[in-house]
Amino acid sequence: MSTYSEYCDKIAHTSWFNNFILFVILLAGVLVGIQTYGEQVADYKWLLFIVDQFILLIFLVEIIIKMSAEGNRPLRYFKDPWNVFDFSIVFVCYAAMLLPDVDGFMLAVLRLARVLRVFRLVRTIPKLQLLVNALLKSIPSIGYVGVLLAVIFYIYATMGVFMFNTNDPVHFGNLQLSLLSLFRIVTLEDWTDILYINMYGCDHNIWGYDAIDGCTSPEALGVWASLYFVSFVLIGTMVVLNLFIGVIMNSLDEAKSDAFDEAFAFRDRSKEPTTDDEFQELSVKMEEIKKQLDMMAYKQRKQAETNGKAPDSKPQLPFESEKLNSR
Repeated sequence: MSTYSEYCDKIAHTSWFNNFILFVILLAGVLVGIQTYGEQVADYKWLLFIVDQFILLIFLVEIIIKMSAEGNRPLRYFKDPWNVFDFSIVFVCYAAMLLPDVDGFMLAVLRLARVLRVFRLVRTIPKLQLLVNALLKSIPSIGYVGVLLAVIFYIYATMGVFMFNTNDPVHFGNLQLSLLSLFRIVTLEDWTDILYINMYGCDHNIWGYDAIDGCTSPEALGVWASLYFVSFVLIGTMVVLNLFIGVIMNSLDEAKSDAFDEAFAFRDRSKEPTTDDEFQELSVKMEEIKKQLDMMAYKQRKQAETNGKAPDSKPQLPFESEKLNSR
């Protein structure tokens, strides 16, 4: 690794550099928020543009430093998905400024890239990055929990239409209304209103509604309605919610283990062998193989001499003679 690469590597891993990048990311987030005020900050538009370009330049310099820190293997920078994300944001920002605008599309892309720059905060804070990695790891398992939840919703929505369609057509008039009502119930947003409508009938003077709103055939279902809604609340909010929490916690443990393994594997990147180191190691191995071949040839000659006539003095090894000559 060259002196320049070692210097860049030291800069990239110093606390002041990471804290400075964190400050710039926060500044970029504040800048994006200021730009949403439009006409109120129109007089400072040129200043905001200059600050935005300066922030973008800092991000570009950060990428150059981190790629230079990889020595003669700069493409290793892209092995980290977070580095790919950082590079993509900077690339999109510059591309949106250089390419011609098509029906405001590039302007929208530029605004989206500016907003996503705030997400780089996750990259700078290790604990936050660990949480995001855990969420990403839990996506496949969460998908299966989502399938289970969808099956439960479909079963209860179908049962709700059959049971409460006549009494409560506003909430259970068809399958889609039933699904929306169940979503409202699972969020616990005034779910007891729907419970009481079907327990006491839609014509109840407190919980019910008028015939003009759809209450044409009131019917109090009493305990059956309570069993239906209470069981759905318990399953939908308690059991399934705990499944989601369990999946995320398990993924968090896996993310912690992966982060520990990665830190252990790359705890001293400066000792990673370069191409010159590998070539030197290969040269040493070839020298050892050459000495072994010389030794085998010497033994063959020694055996041939023994079968013929024994030498008066002890024969000298080939590599020993080379050492004597070198002296």
